[in-house]
Amino acid sequence: MGVRLMVVDDHRLLAEALASALKLRGHRVLAAAAPSAGAAELVVSRAPEVCLLGTATPADPGVFEPVVRIKKERPQVAVVVLGPVPSPRGIAAAFAAGASGYVRHDERIEGVERAMMKARAGEAAVAPQLLQGAFAELLNPAAQPDDEGARLLRMLTPREVEVLMRVAEGEDTRLIAAGMGIAPSTARTHVQRVLMKLGVGSRLEAAALAARTGLLDRAATHRSAAT
Repeated sequence: MGVRLMVVDDHRLLAEALASALKLRGHRVLAAAAPSAGAAELVVSRAPEVCLLGTATPADPGVFEPVVRIKKERPQVAVVVLGPVPSPRGIAAAFAAGASGYVRHDERIEGVERAMMKARAGEAAVAPQLLQGAFAELLNPAAQPDDEGARLLRMLTPREVEVLMRVAEGEDTRLIAAGMGIAPSTARTHVQRVLMKLGVGSRLEAAALAARTGLLDRAATHRSAAT
């Protein structure tokens, strides 16, 4: 039997793409929404069986406050966090807030579906390899952990970063061109360069990679500091 669920992510394109994929697999999606800042109120009002909550920064203070409110007001709702490869602190924060599971942003749809079913059944939904990785990091912390988001950001020009941010918001070539004041052919070239530099084959993959690594959040912070 399909799961009655909601998908919430700061990046609307990701939320809608995941919602569409789950609908095709027979699940009832009550809403696909962004930003996740309004997740708690929406989930409390709609009361799904499962809420898939996306975040690019699971270790940031306060990022799981929506989960705390959801579990307080709708304890029957199982929350599964979708995020990047987490630090031990990220996993601990998610479960401490009341989450029922943690799934990587780049997990296959079958893995997301399994996590949903386990969470609805009241089981903890977290892949063993994620726990193993977290424990390994606790036992052998890296002196200088690799920051993939920062590395990818350095590969892109400021204009390409803006293009990627617009792609993640679901803008097509026409809207990107209009928003940046450039020709559609130029916008198309920028998009292709972004895909090539990130090593992905589609706009959706680029948006997912950017969200998983925290690249978009870093880009937005960098952009604000420059203005």
